[in-house]
Amino acid sequence: MVSFAVTLAATLLLAAEPPAAEISNGQIEAKIYLPDPVNGFYRSTRFDWSGAIASLKYKGHNFYGPWFYRIDPAVYDLGYDPKGVVSAPFTAMVGPAEEFGTDGAALGFGEAKPGGTFVKIGVGVLRKPQAGEPPLPPPPPARGNSERYDHSRTYTLVDSGKWTVKKTRDSVEFTQVLDDPADGYAYIYRKVVRLIPGKPQLVIEHSLKNTGRHPIQSTVYNHNFFVPDGEGPSEGFTITVPFPIESPRPPTAGLLEVRGNQLLYVKTLESEDRATATLHGFGNSAKDYDIRVENKKTGVGYRVTGDRPLSNIAVWSIRTVNAVEPYISMSIEPGNEFTWNLNYEYYTLPRIP
Repeated sequence: MVSFAVTLAATLLLAAEPPAAEISNGQIEAKIYLPDPVNGFYRSTRFDWSGAIASLKYKGHNFYGPWFYRIDPAVYDLGYDPKGVVSAPFTAMVGPAEEFGTDGAALGFGEAKPGGTFVKIGVGVLRKPQAGEPPLPPPPPARGNSERYDHSRTYTLVDSGKWTVKKTRDSVEFTQVLDDPADGYAYIYRKVVRLIPGKPQLVIEHSLKNTGRHPIQSTVYNHNFFVPDGEGPSEGFTITVPFPIESPRPPTAGLLEVRGNQLLYVKTLESEDRATATLHGFGNSAKDYDIRVENKKTGVGYRVTGDRPLSNIAVWSIRTVNAVEPYISMSIEPGNEFTWNLNYEYYTLPRIP
């Protein structure tokens, strides 16, 4: 068993350059971080390790990048100091970043005994803490309930599986093969980040094949950490969907408003503002997975479409980043494979001061 815990001290964001691949199609240039349990940009246990986009440049604009300036394990989730935003290791991710979950937990977590193993897709086999075992590192305030899964907790990595990476001029393919005989879960996970020739488009292709003994029930969402030209949400920033928005959890008052099929920022986020919302009203077909996000201050936007029906859309944002999080659900019997694709189109628009 390999013991794993994030032990970054409160240091600058990048002490050393993590492994990455650069791709281009003549219109877009993108830098993509690669999975690495020792030197990788992201080594915590919440997000899928593959396909994190460090930067994506189009027509002089950069759509992704860090929304925090340093990482500190003593911070829970995120915090602020006079220099800027400070992130905890588990949430310190960039670009289109994905997380898998099963009933708000991970595969086999509920069935695992203390000290046993469970699986986080895209990360690996993790160890369930012993009863009363404190988190590593212990964040303030203490969150020591070891019986409840918490994606903000750093779990011990037992096995990250076998990762392989194949790079071409305009694509990077990631494959993770994982098998946990102790709990009966196993899979082959494949992700391809591909630029479309001659177009300002990026496609993320996925497949997940269940090679284990148990069905895989999971959701997956893309966090979409959008940081256009280093800017967070400003007044007039919009999120547009193809259906009238229903919001079971009202948007943050004074910061966000629903207007028909749009969610609109009515104030530029500043200080410790946090704007959140849940967007419903979508149907049961993939045509409603069609989301436009536009920052008129920087003059850029993106459109993301998916080929599977939505199961939820969450919105989270602070002064340095906007995140629109569309969810899909999957149920994969042993021996079967599930596929899904996301298509991103990047564009410019007139700037509004």
